[in-house]
Amino acid sequence: MVASDEALAQAGWADGPSVDPDRVGCVMGTGIGGIGTIEEQLEVLRVRGAAAVSALAVPMMMANAASGVLAMRHGLKGQCYGTVSACAAGAHAIGAGLRMVQHGDVEACLVGGAEAGITPLAQAAFEGMGATSPSGVSLPFDARRDGFVMGEGAAALVLESEEAARERGAEVLGYLIGYGATADAHHLTAPDPSGGGASRAITLAIADAEVEPDGVDWVNAHGTSTPLNDASETEALKTALGKRAHEIPVSSLKSAIGHTLGAAGAVEAAATVLALRRGIAPPTVGWEEREESCDLDYVPGDARTLESDGRPLRAISNSFGFGGHNAVLCLEAA
Repeated sequence: MVASDEALAQAGWADGPSVDPDRVGCVMGTGIGGIGTIEEQLEVLRVRGAAAVSALAVPMMMANAASGVLAMRHGLKGQCYGTVSACAAGAHAIGAGLRMVQHGDVEACLVGGAEAGITPLAQAAFEGMGATSPSGVSLPFDARRDGFVMGEGAAALVLESEEAARERGAEVLGYLIGYGATADAHHLTAPDPSGGGASRAITLAIADAEVEPDGVDWVNAHGTSTPLNDASETEALKTALGKRAHEIPVSSLKSAIGHTLGAAGAVEAAATVLALRRGIAPPTVGWEEREESCDLDYVPGDARTLESDGRPLRAISNSFGFGGHNAVLCLEAA
């Protein structure tokens, strides 16, 4: 809720949208929804019996609850739903909102993602499948990587046409110029080693933006710090961007903030907008040791100034999830 309050306030709508609320949508993504509520209420059921289970358990565990709650909080009466696609959910929510605005279904859309997944069951489950880091250190694309480090968080953004934003005097922070989404259809938890599905999502996003690979200046990678993901994503970038993949910086924000699961696509989209505004590629914190399967420029050490020969800076932000879900956003500096 805090993220949505801040997003609407920054958009000039602290007291609610100034346009017809029937024309404002809301789409929020999550990977595992109210898992904390499920764990808590299962213990209540076990210890105290069925009569003690909270009447609020169902709405608190529903994956679509965030969208519904925010729509009520802010009086948004346009299309409203949740996206549940594991770690691609936040990016899918943003892509869905983009299409709503482009197609004229709404005038504006509140989009984002949220996750509070650091619970005993979630931690044990991810550890049990070997997905999280035994060392507790996130080292995306590094030869020493051994799994992801879980984080929690939320981000919200307001999408509307540039014309509408300018007309009402809103500050435009950046442009969402492209979106691509695909499925691996390969394995429920492992990415396609060839990066085929991810590569197609990248290609679709930059084609949607009407941008050639040479027009991409930075990649905010999914970069989870797992052996499989990072190698697969590297292959995807090389396939989709060709030689350009070796010429531009590729960062993983998860090296600094951990993996926020279903919120990651939204949290990192917001961070990508800020990075483009500042003209920098954030570093992949802790990267030191190269391996053959990860051979791009992962921005070790310090942040790096981005260059674009005078045109607005552009980046792609990748989000890939269990289930083979791939979503890529193409963003441009304002």
